[in-house]
Amino acid sequence: MSFTPPDSFTTRPTLTGTFGMSASTHWLATASAQAMLERGGNAFDAAVAGAFVLHVVEPHLNGPGGDLVGLFATADDPGRPVVLMGQGPAPAGATIEHFRGEGLDLVPGAGGLAAAIPGAVDAWLLLLRDHGTMELADVLGPAIGYARDGAPLLPTTVAVIERVADLFRDHWPTSADLWLPGGEVPQAGDLHRNPAYAGVLERLIAAGADADDRASRVEAARAEWATGLVAQAASAFLARPHRHSTGGDHAAVISPADFAGFRAGYEEALTATFRGHTVAKAGAWCQGPALLQALRILEPLPDELLDVSTEAGAHTVLETLKLVLADRDAYFGDGVDLDPLLDDAYLAGRRAEIGDVASRAWRPGSVPGREPFRPPLRRSADEAVSFAGAGEPTVSREGHTRGDTCHIDVVDRWGNIVSVTPSGGWLQSSPTIPELGFCLGTRLQMAWLDESSPSALRPGARPRTTLTPTLVLRDGAPVMALGSPGGDQQDQWQLPMLLRMLAGGYAAQEAIDAPILHTVALVDSFWPRTWEPAGAVVEDRIGDDIVEGLARRGHDVVRAGEWRLGRLSAVGIDRDRGTVWAAANPRGMQGYAAGR
Repeated sequence: MSFTPPDSFTTRPTLTGTFGMSASTHWLATASAQAMLERGGNAFDAAVAGAFVLHVVEPHLNGPGGDLVGLFATADDPGRPVVLMGQGPAPAGATIEHFRGEGLDLVPGAGGLAAAIPGAVDAWLLLLRDHGTMELADVLGPAIGYARDGAPLLPTTVAVIERVADLFRDHWPTSADLWLPGGEVPQAGDLHRNPAYAGVLERLIAAGADADDRASRVEAARAEWATGLVAQAASAFLARPHRHSTGGDHAAVISPADFAGFRAGYEEALTATFRGHTVAKAGAWCQGPALLQALRILEPLPDELLDVSTEAGAHTVLETLKLVLADRDAYFGDGVDLDPLLDDAYLAGRRAEIGDVASRAWRPGSVPGREPFRPPLRRSADEAVSFAGAGEPTVSREGHTRGDTCHIDVVDRWGNIVSVTPSGGWLQSSPTIPELGFCLGTRLQMAWLDESSPSALRPGARPRTTLTPTLVLRDGAPVMALGSPGGDQQDQWQLPMLLRMLAGGYAAQEAIDAPILHTVALVDSFWPRTWEPAGAVVEDRIGDDIVEGLARRGHDVVRAGEWRLGRLSAVGIDRDRGTVWAAANPRGMQGYAAGR
C-alpha cells in the first residue's frame, strides 16, 4: 500500500457481524433502524423507521417538508443499483417571470417562495410499499413516540434555534410557538415535543385502516399526504406574505394541485468504474456525477497523487474537485445528458489541466455542441449573509460550522442495502405550519433565474440538489453504501474516503476518522451563491507541512479545527467473509453505527 498508513488510533472499530447493520447521523435513528431489523424487518423497513425519527431528532437538518436522494440494491437483484428519487420539482407557479416580478435576482435562501414540492415522505412510503415487509404503523411507531413524548434537543439544534430566535419572534411567530417555549431559547437536553407532527403521522396510518393489504395501506398514506391535510394546510398558510432571506415579504406559490401532481419514483443509476469497483450515483439533477468524473480523472494517476494525507495528493484532489464542480455548475440540470462529460477522452483532457499550482480560474470543460452556463462569480466578501435562516453548508467558507443535512445507511442479513441522504425542511427554512408541526424546504434556491442555465427555474423541473449518497459494487454485487451531509461538500468528503478504501486499503472507520479537506472554489449551491477562486478548507490534523505546502502552491487555506469536516457513515458487505459491517462519523459526537 503506497498510501500514508492510517493512524493506529481510531475513535471506534469498524463494526462487523452477520445479522444486520445500521448507521446514521443520530444515535436514536440508528437505534430505531436496528430495532426494526431485530423485529424481523429488512433494510428498507429499518431505513424508513430511522428516517422518520431523523425528522424529530435532527429537525435543524431535515424535515418532512424536505426531499431526499437514495441508492439501494435488493437481495433479489443485487447487480442493479436503483435510485430512490425523492426530489420534488418546482411548483407550477414558480416561474422566472414571477420571481423577477417580485424584484428578485436569486431564489431566496429562506421562505416559502423557495419551496419545491416536498418529496421525502412520499419517497419513504414508496420504498416501504415496494421493498419493505412491515406495517406502516410499526415503522412509524418510534417517530410518533418521540414526537408525542419528546426527544432530547441536541446542542447543535439549540444553537440554530438561538441564531434564528429573533427572526421567529419578529417575523415567524408560528415557528416561535413551536421552538421557543415560553418565548425563550430551550437548553440542550430539554425534551422537545411536536404533537402536531405526531398527529400527521397518525393520519397517514389511519388513511389505510380499511385497506385489504399492507401495500394498499401504505398507498393510502401516500394519497393522504398528497391530497389531505398536509397539502391543504401548507398551501394555505404559505400563501400569506412572510419574511424571506432577501429581507422582503413574499407569498409562496405552491398549491394543493402541486402536491397532488407529484409522486416519488425510481430511476436507473449512473455508474463509473474505479480500481475494479463500480460506483453508482443519481443523475444530472443532483451533483453525484461530479464524483464519478473525479474518480475517473484520478484512477490512472500514481497512488501518491490520490492520497490526501500528502501535499501532492491533497493538491491533486483539490484541483480535480475544482474542475468537476465547475462542470457541475456549467452543465448539470434536470434532464441533461451527461455522457459527454463521462467520456474517457473528455476526462483525459480535464486530467491534463491539473497543474502544479492552484488554479484561480473557474474552468468548466468544453463539450462539443454545448455552451457552458457561466453563473455570476460573486465573492463572499461582496455580499454579507445576514439572514439567520439562510444557508446550508456544514462548514462555511470561514471554517465555521453551520446547519446541514442528515444521512442513513442500512444493510441486512439477506443482502439488501440502502443509503439515503434526506434534507430540506429544516426548522429554519420557512415558517412552521401550525397544523403540521413542520415547515417546507427551500430547494428552489439551487435553481437560477436565468433561462440559459441547465438548472434554470422551470415549473415541473427538479432543482439540482446537492444530496448525493453512493453505492459501490464489485463483481456485480454491492459491497458498500455511504454518504454524508454537507451541501456542496458531500461528494468532496466522500471522495477521500473512497480513495482511501478502494485504492489505499483503509478500513471504513479508519477512512472516516482520517483528516479530510474540501475546496470552496465553486459556485455555492445555496443563497447567496458565492465563489472563492482558490479556497481550501482543511482539518488541522492533516499536518502543518501539508497546509504550508498547499499555501506555497497558491491555495487559500482555512484551518477548520481538529475534527470538523465530514459526517460520513457507511455500511457494507464483506462477501469473502460472509459478514456485514458499519462505520460512522465521530465528529460532533452524534453519529453512530450499530449492529450484530
